[in-house]
Amino acid sequence: MSGSNELGEFLRSRRAVLRPEDVGIPGYGVRRVPGLRREELAMLAGVSPTYYARLEQGLSTNASEAVIASLAQALQLGTDEQAHLFNLARPKRSPRRRAPIKHDHAREGMLRLVHSIGDIPAVILGRRSEVLGWNELGHRLVAGHLAFDSPEHVLDRPNMTRMLFLDEHTKELYREWDEEAERAVASLRVLSGRNQDDPELATLVGELSVKSAEFCKLWARHPVDRCVSGMKLFQHPEVGELDLGFEVLTPPDDSGHRILVYTAATVEAASALELLVREGERQPVGSVVGRGDGAPRFRR
Repeated sequence: MSGSNELGEFLRSRRAVLRPEDVGIPGYGVRRVPGLRREELAMLAGVSPTYYARLEQGLSTNASEAVIASLAQALQLGTDEQAHLFNLARPKRSPRRRAPIKHDHAREGMLRLVHSIGDIPAVILGRRSEVLGWNELGHRLVAGHLAFDSPEHVLDRPNMTRMLFLDEHTKELYREWDEEAERAVASLRVLSGRNQDDPELATLVGELSVKSAEFCKLWARHPVDRCVSGMKLFQHPEVGELDLGFEVLTPPDDSGHRILVYTAATVEAASALELLVREGERQPVGSVVGRGDGAPRFRR
């Protein structure tokens, strides 16, 4: 984030995972540290070792797009990693930058959209993975232990990444929590690269780094992935095992908002979602229902 050397840390993390034999360089003897040496990567990228060292040290902030493209190729970066590298390294094109949005809100049309697909779980996320809204099934799927209207409380609204690392109920929700955690951190890295001057996002990263050793370890590895589709394996407190595909839909504006939509991947998952709908219909509006572990689950 702003004030730190994100570019240098990312370059070092990717240089450390490349072996000389991966890039056609003979490896002689035992290396004190893993990965390529600075001068080896500089040679592959066609830049001077001194210039590359300045990039890693955060002493050069105006690298051309051609240099960054050469580094991306030398580091064998994937598509999302290349985009992240450009976000970190691209020079500021204007001295005037848009002020970050502190308390974001979903558009009314987007809220109507997710509520209109009530038989499909959907969650609206902001630029920091905070929940801006959800339909009833989305709420019951990912955060039934929270109040339905909690996204409306801007000072302490739910945040999907914070819940994944700091909320025990959310941790228990995923059968493959380690995979889910890495995916969340990889996505947060993308968001941080796009919004380097967002103090609220920096605060979130700082909070998680202090409160979660798992997050701190993953963050230091610099995983980068937009995570726009895939599978999530749930262990839901009401309906048990639930395998759902997910898609992230991004509106064509600059809001940074995303709609996270879940779909049944199997016949069993479809039946479980139908059961979750019926369970919700049986609960009266405003009721508080136990989860079996003493924790409340609210329904609007």
